[in-house]
Amino acid sequence: MSIATLQTTRRPTREDLLARIPTFTAEIAKDAARRDRDRELPFEAFRLFRELGLGTLRIPVALGGPGGSAVDFIEMIASIGAADSNVAHALRSHFNYVENTILSAPDRRDAGAVELILAGKLFGGAHTEQGTARPGQVTTTIVRQGDTFRLNGRKWYATGTAFADFASFSALDEQGQPVGVLLPVEREGITILDDWDGMGQRLTASGGIILDNVEVFPHEFTRRSLDDLVGRHCSTQRQLHLAASAAGAVRNVLSDGIAYVRRQARSTAHSAAETARQDPFVQQVIGEIAANAFAIDQAVAAAAAALDRTVAAFARRNEAEIEQALISSALATAQTQLILGQLGPRSAERMFELGGGSATSRDNNFDRHWRNIRTVLNHNPLLHKSRVVGDYLLNETTTHLKEGKVF
Repeated sequence: MSIATLQTTRRPTREDLLARIPTFTAEIAKDAARRDRDRELPFEAFRLFRELGLGTLRIPVALGGPGGSAVDFIEMIASIGAADSNVAHALRSHFNYVENTILSAPDRRDAGAVELILAGKLFGGAHTEQGTARPGQVTTTIVRQGDTFRLNGRKWYATGTAFADFASFSALDEQGQPVGVLLPVEREGITILDDWDGMGQRLTASGGIILDNVEVFPHEFTRRSLDDLVGRHCSTQRQLHLAASAAGAVRNVLSDGIAYVRRQARSTAHSAAETARQDPFVQQVIGEIAANAFAIDQAVAAAAAALDRTVAAFARRNEAEIEQALISSALATAQTQLILGQLGPRSAERMFELGGGSATSRDNNFDRHWRNIRTVLNHNPLLHKSRVVGDYLLNETTTHLKEGKVF
């Protein structure tokens, strides 16, 4: 029975979806290096992602979904990242939207949100703007015009929106109050620009969006919040999603390195080994990268387990327990990113010790790993994270851990 037929007869279970992940990752890995080199956006990958139903993984059984855990989801992102970290990263807004939906009270969910997710729809969005005095400031406006509203502005960091069906945007209303809207991306007046110019994560469609007199209907205003308890949990998840994407890239460094040595690397003129794979220094480098990948994966898995403990605390509705779980989860994710910041770029750089000039071939495109990992790490200041962790351990300060922003 084909996947398409299966999906028309019954909704996939958690086990069904987990079994489909290797099929997906194997397919998108085939041409990942060339896509990155040629800057070819991975639309086909997202078509397949929809077909396989993987975007529904976190919907609970009680809401008609497969009931996958945070650990399941984060490992899926890392596995996708090991095939193409662009695809893994570009799913960040979607799973942030899903998480907020499933943890919010029914009266706080956007109309029809669960049904849209289960139908395979993907979600993107953009809230950041360029040219403001400080990050997070919004100049996009929404004003009433007759029975509807009109949205005008320009957004940036629209990661994944080019591949999505719906997108959320923030704006200021006529009273200067912040509001959010959720709109179909094909709505007239929404123009998604492929103008992301970062050195890495080139295929995440993380550039700009023009909002030109876009019509907004009253039911399209969103009810979500960043600074409530659910919003804080989702903020931590967004950070761990980034780490999982980059952790996948480190796995890719290891797999590409092994394949390169076995396929074409030669022992150096100074080596007593007949082949590169028998060279003790090459073996040492592979072992070091493998250990780094292992350490990063263990940290990511531990932080994902902390996310699941927060979800369990929400289910028990004990606010004190939720608060402690949120802080513990934020700390685990921050420390995971610090580990990644130390070991990830080093692994990607050490890979070039495996061969000579051929290791730098543009055809191999091995430099994409360092560029992608470094670009992910630049999303939020690691120095700030380490300071906040230290301040908590020394003084029990929780100010930034409770912000629902970079933690």
